[in-house]
Amino acid sequence: MNLKENQTHLSLDEINNTIDFSGDNSASQKFLSFLGPGLLVAVGYMDPGNWITSMQGGAQFGYTLLFVILVSSLAAMLLQSMTVRLGIASGNDLAQMTRYYLNKPVAIAFWIIAELAIIATDIAEVIGSAIALDLLFNIPLIVGALITVFDVFLLLFIMKFGFRKIEAIVGTLIFTVLLIFIFEVFIASPHVIDILNGFVPHKEIVTNQSILYIALGIIGATIMPHNLYLHSSIVQSRKYNRQSNKDKAQAIKYATIDSNIQLSVAFVVNCLLLVLGAALFYGANTDSLGGFYDLYHALKTQPILGVVLGSIMSTLFAVALLASGQNSTITGTLAGQIVMEGFLKLSIPNWMRRLITRGLAVIPVLVCLVIFHGNEAKIEQLLVFSQVFLSIALPFSLIPLQLATSNKHIMGPFYNKTWINVCSWSLIVILSLLNIYLIVETFEEFFA
Repeated sequence: MNLKENQTHLSLDEINNTIDFSGDNSASQKFLSFLGPGLLVAVGYMDPGNWITSMQGGAQFGYTLLFVILVSSLAAMLLQSMTVRLGIASGNDLAQMTRYYLNKPVAIAFWIIAELAIIATDIAEVIGSAIALDLLFNIPLIVGALITVFDVFLLLFIMKFGFRKIEAIVGTLIFTVLLIFIFEVFIASPHVIDILNGFVPHKEIVTNQSILYIALGIIGATIMPHNLYLHSSIVQSRKYNRQSNKDKAQAIKYATIDSNIQLSVAFVVNCLLLVLGAALFYGANTDSLGGFYDLYHALKTQPILGVVLGSIMSTLFAVALLASGQNSTITGTLAGQIVMEGFLKLSIPNWMRRLITRGLAVIPVLVCLVIFHGNEAKIEQLLVFSQVFLSIALPFSLIPLQLATSNKHIMGPFYNKTWINVCSWSLIVILSLLNIYLIVETFEEFFA
């Protein structure tokens, strides 16, 4: 397959080139026109997997790991800016470009890995949403998991009103989460000097085995494969002159600004989670803070909060968890469609695509609930393993991204500069090695 053949099939055809973006508009109008895709991408950087690692990091080691969140967020900004350039400069998404680089059997193998990564992501959202429903309404986990299947119909209903509506809903849910944690951190009253000191690198991060393990968990839960496929496609929803390098350059500029702003919001949310864990639980018995239920009850009964405020804090925590799960449901659906169409050029009805993906995610959750009789800890352990699989799948997305964006034939004048190539290859090697280490440590801890 050559590149021209690849370009005959539009990525997310129903939204591609549908939102006006004119190079003649003012800077503020251009910015507002491109504000949105970054919101959908930022969702993956503050999903339930990030919650556990960030709060546990704060509860166990205070503010030390804020530096790791900072470095992970900067790495994410670089990688997402590369996907923006790929989508706009080439007119192809990452799934299409991966297929372009590989022969059919290898491309199918990469497609299977990408699909499994999306299912793994969906498992985390099913678990997060089901737990939130249990905490808020005492709905049994099995029933809550089954309820999440019907998220598909909600998303399909929203999509009828246009892609801008999806971006607006996702943005509302993100800022709901942000405001909740700003409030909770304000109530917890952390020491500002200690927080600032957390952004300074500490040698304990690499010399202390326990801190290093949590640090790797934060990194592993931050950069997720489906976000790379997603972002390279949805930036093409904006309408600009696809033949003009000047218009492409402006589109890349404002899409990157949008991405960096939204990832900065995700960075703040993850910092707030860690700060909340440190302010409330550091120095206490953190062995009992292993998951969402433990954190919920710990917030509710925290002595410094009081009964009423503790109840409000724990309820808001559950509301934020539900919002996070619903947000990730939307982006997971879009990423699944992008991957299937990009790798296989296969389009199936959205409702069928969504039901298949969510059904495959719900099944292992239901099986674990039945086998372990609704054991909360085991279900949360399944969430951890879903994040481990994402770590395995990550290089299969990063390497094609690097190869494509450094190719002048594909990217034209927008190919990677030397410093980007050095940084991105370094990230690929480091993240791959750290993820391998994380996988080994996770399995050793589980079977110890």
